[in-house]
Amino acid sequence: MGWDGGYWRDGSPCADIVSLNDGLELSLYIFRNIREIAGACAMEKELVPLLKENILQRKQFILEFVNKTDPFTLTTRIGPNDKKAVEEELNHLDHLLKKADENTLGQCEVCHESVEAARLEMDYSACVCLEHLSGEERTKLEYDLELSQKVQRALLPNTLPEIKRFEIAAFSQPARIVGGDYFDFLRFQDGTHALAIADVMGKGMPASLLMSNLQASLRIIAPEKLKPADVLERLNHIFCHNIRLTKFVTFFLAQIDEATRTLTYCNAGHNPPLLRHADGSIEWLIPTGAAIGLIEQTEFLQNSVILQQGDRVVLYTDGVVESFNKNEEQFGEERLEQFLHNSAALPTSQVIASLRETLHQFTQTTQPLDDTTVIVLTAV
Repeated sequence: MGWDGGYWRDGSPCADIVSLNDGLELSLYIFRNIREIAGACAMEKELVPLLKENILQRKQFILEFVNKTDPFTLTTRIGPNDKKAVEEELNHLDHLLKKADENTLGQCEVCHESVEAARLEMDYSACVCLEHLSGEERTKLEYDLELSQKVQRALLPNTLPEIKRFEIAAFSQPARIVGGDYFDFLRFQDGTHALAIADVMGKGMPASLLMSNLQASLRIIAPEKLKPADVLERLNHIFCHNIRLTKFVTFFLAQIDEATRTLTYCNAGHNPPLLRHADGSIEWLIPTGAAIGLIEQTEFLQNSVILQQGDRVVLYTDGVVESFNKNEEQFGEERLEQFLHNSAALPTSQVIASLRETLHQFTQTTQPLDDTTVIVLTAV
């Protein structure tokens, strides 16, 4: 099965990154609605310090490279450019740092309003908001945004696995053009199915970059391991030592035994998946270890649950339970639990569409404030 226009081609919901078609329609939608997506053009308070830190790191890297590299290697690395180009880059970085100190970094030079946060995450030197871009600049940005989204879409699975005695459906939508939610279907060394869902701390481009790192690492490690705990232990080591883009990643990884319908899992600080048994009882698959990248010396415990026919598991990211309505009330775990009871009779392929509609009725908006990902697994 493939996916087409937001649905698996067999008619069930797919891993649609945004509920829009590719091409010009998507681009126009982005430009008309990016102020909403970026929070009505209000820059996040924590964004400017983060941008300043990144600029300082880049300046320090260039200075160390120039001062500590021998002349021959330096000439080789710079190529036809001379030190003047390096000096111009350093001057540009100093200019940005001065703007940060004056609290004007990320401010539009035309209207003096904040440049959209989503743009600043892609280009910290952006100094003109969308409304004041030239036609040529809009065309270039349109291309960059579409490319970023297509790259992230390519990182997520485009088919559902066929798992004996189970039905499965999945959906993912970033709060911005790209996001930090991740889900995947893999195999362990012994051929058993693996099901993964993760949430990178943060939003937008930085979270998306780390998500791609997570995907690459997981797809290399999982086929070499026999159980979830071994995979998460290795991932945690890599992230604690090599990744500096964010603080941590919440991660839920499950192994499915088709013969016995056994779900063996590790929950690394992720929102507890909700298991509704066929008899109506509820079980939360609570964390068994710390989030990935948070604590180096930690143990990842495994739990197992045997699913009976009619049992249903819903895996989700915090964009579901942390959705707010106009009264600033969260959707929360209790409403999710009630939804699972109300949707018990629905086929797996319809559960996600029903949940999306429920969230829409609750929030009265189609654009989530946080990345939202859902996987539904039903024992049949």
